[in-house]
Amino acid sequence: MKVPILDLNAQYKDIIDEIKHEINKVMDKHQYILGPQVKELEEKIAEFCNCDFAIGCASGSDALVLALMAVGVNEGDEVITTPFTFFATAGSVHRVGAKPVFVDINPKTFNIDPEKIEKAITPKTKAIMPVHLFGQAADMDAIMAIAQKHNLKVIEDNAQGIGALYKGKTAGTIGDIGTLSFFPSKNLGAMGDGGMCLTNDPELAQKLMKLRVHGEVQKYYHKWVGFNSRLDSIQAAVLIVKLAHLQNWSTARQKNAKYYFEQLSGLKQIVLPHIEKDCVSIFNQFSILAEKRDELMQYLLDNGIGCAIYYPKPLHLQECFSYLNYKEGDFPVSENTANKVISIPIFSELTKEQQDYIISTIKKFYSC
Repeated sequence: MKVPILDLNAQYKDIIDEIKHEINKVMDKHQYILGPQVKELEEKIAEFCNCDFAIGCASGSDALVLALMAVGVNEGDEVITTPFTFFATAGSVHRVGAKPVFVDINPKTFNIDPEKIEKAITPKTKAIMPVHLFGQAADMDAIMAIAQKHNLKVIEDNAQGIGALYKGKTAGTIGDIGTLSFFPSKNLGAMGDGGMCLTNDPELAQKLMKLRVHGEVQKYYHKWVGFNSRLDSIQAAVLIVKLAHLQNWSTARQKNAKYYFEQLSGLKQIVLPHIEKDCVSIFNQFSILAEKRDELMQYLLDNGIGCAIYYPKPLHLQECFSYLNYKEGDFPVSENTANKVISIPIFSELTKEQQDYIISTIKKFYSC
C-alpha cells in the first residue's frame, strides 16, 4: 500500500468541476488582479475567522512582510520570534531590514515559550512574532501581556493554523495582525501561492491594502514604498470553493488525530503531539518525536508511506543567519526537537485502512 504525505487528488476529485466553473467566471470577465473574487474571499475569510478585515496578498511570506511594514518595523529594529519554524518567519524580518531575535520553544507544544520572551527584549525590540505551529495556537494571553507591558506589536504567523482556536478566539485575530498562507499543502490551499493578513484595526487594514499595491493611495500617488503583492482572482476563486469545505476537512483531520492518539499512545519510543486544553488544533501536520527518527523515516518511505521532517535545522543555525552570532546549544529545545521530529499523514481524506497501515508499520519498526 502507498500512502502519500498529502493527497491533493483525493481532495479535488469531488470539487474540481465547481472550481473550473468559478475559474471560468474569472476568465469571462478578465479581471485577473484584485477582481471581485478577491473581495468576496476577503469578506468570507473575515467572517470565517471572526475578524473585521482580511486583506489578500500574493503569498504567506508576503503577508508577513506586509504586516511588519504596516506596524512600522524598520531597519535596525528587533523582532522576537521562534527558531523552530519555516524560514519565512525570520526571513520576513530580515527583508524589512530588522533583526530576528530568537527565543526557545515550549518542549510540549513546539511553540515559542513566553517565559523566555521578556529576557530577550531590548530598547530596539519593536514586535513579537509567535507562530501557531502545526495548527495549534501559541500561548497568546501570555504573549499579549508581555507585548502590552513593553508597548510592542504582535504579528501572528498563522500560516498553518487557519481555524485553530485559543480560548475560544480564532488564531490570527488576537494580535495586531495575523497572517495566513494558502500554499497548496495548507489546510486551505490554493492552486499556487496566496496569502492574507487579518486585523481588527481599520487603520492597519487600510495601510495593508495600500502597501500591497506599492503604497498607492490613488492611481500613481504613493504614500508609502510598498511592493507588488496582489492576490490573483483565479486563486481567490479556487479558495472560495474550498473554504466552504474547510470546517469539514478540519474535523476529519481532528478525527484522524484522535485515532492516532488512541492507537499509538502506548508506544514508548515516540512522543505524540501535546494539545493544550484551551486550544483547538486543526492539525496542519501530525508531528511526533521519535527515537531513531531517521531510521523510522527511511522505513516508512521504504514501505510506501509518505512522511516529512518539519524542520530539520533550526533557523538560528542556518548559514544565512550566521551574522546573528548564534551557535549550537543556544536553543537546546529547538535543536532537540529538530533532531527527533517527524510528520506522518494526517490529511482529511486519509482512510482508516491507510491509517491502520501507517500505525502497524510504525509499531513493526519498533518491534524489530
